[in-house]
Amino acid sequence: MSAERDSAVGEQGSDGGRKTAGAARTAAAGTGASASAAKKAAPSKKAAARKPAAAKKAAAEKTLGATKPAAKKAPAKKAPAKKAPSAKKAAPAKKASSAPLRKAPAPRKQVVAPKKATASVPAAPAKTVAAHPQGESRTALVRRARRINRELAEVYPYAHPELDFENPFQLVVATVLSAQTTDLRVNQTTPALFAKYPTPEDLAAANPEEVEEILRPTGFFRAKTKSVIGLSKALVEQFGGEVPGRLEDLVKLPGVGRKTAFVVLGNAFGRPGITVDTHFQRLVRRWKWTDETDPDKIEAAVGALFPKSDWTDLSHHVIWHGRRICHARKPACGACPIAPLCPAYGEGETDPEKAKKLLKYEKAGQPGQRLRPPQAYLDAGGRAAPPLGAG
Repeated sequence: MSAERDSAVGEQGSDGGRKTAGAARTAAAGTGASASAAKKAAPSKKAAARKPAAAKKAAAEKTLGATKPAAKKAPAKKAPAKKAPSAKKAAPAKKASSAPLRKAPAPRKQVVAPKKATASVPAAPAKTVAAHPQGESRTALVRRARRINRELAEVYPYAHPELDFENPFQLVVATVLSAQTTDLRVNQTTPALFAKYPTPEDLAAANPEEVEEILRPTGFFRAKTKSVIGLSKALVEQFGGEVPGRLEDLVKLPGVGRKTAFVVLGNAFGRPGITVDTHFQRLVRRWKWTDETDPDKIEAAVGALFPKSDWTDLSHHVIWHGRRICHARKPACGACPIAPLCPAYGEGETDPEKAKKLLKYEKAGQPGQRLRPPQAYLDAGGRAAPPLGAG
């Protein structure tokens, strides 16, 4: 605009007024042209302004276009991902359906386990199951075994050897004769035997046939005659007619094993010993003190549960309980004082009234097995057994 004005002023100076009017018109025209040009230029500026906006919109649209397809593709990618876990989950579902079939024995074990012991044991001691089949720890077994012995000591405070004897010789002979028969039968037989042969020297020189006739009621009388005469000769020849007080010497005598030796040591010499007879073996297995069947192994296993000083009385308690209440075929479970501690409770009669009818000896008001029992037994209500042939 400044350039056009300068040219118009110059023309006026040379040509006069016409030129000035023309110049004015021209200037007006130029002004209109410039205005139109300005107007044209303005849209160009607006267009320029619009171009960045359009560019931004385009960029935004491109961005949105880029994100929208990505969003559309993302679910497509995630869709298989979702299907994959479902497929994976489906697989475990199939395993789960087959798993119960494989694990079916587990509930059976849980049902059987409580029958083995009266008290449930935490899962922690399960490591000792191999050593103790009932799932009981060593400490728990020792405590339960000793508690049973204490309970039996209260029930049988007068427990004693149920063979009549006055000295070690009579006891060792009576114990040999008690094999495969009852102590009652032995006690009814030995009075005649000891009346005729009171010493080892007398029995060693006895006529075997006469001894057999006396021992006939005990069963296996020929073998028993050979044993008692043989051990009498051994006592005379090797020990001067005296019964030795050592285990290693006693077991050398004919017919004398560890059981007989411990009976003699515990009751004639006051030296602790465990007597593993048939009653003892039956009860300690029922009580799950041991699963051994060999007498020597039973002796070792049970002996490890108690102090050595308890061994002799323990033997009496267990044997007495086996003869009076915990019988081999029909144990009187309903009348048993240690039923809460017994894993085998229920093997016998559990009804208290019916169980009372199964009791034997003094527990049932019947005579005991000794003809000459200790006074403590008589004071407790026990009765002496009748002599042989008394009916």
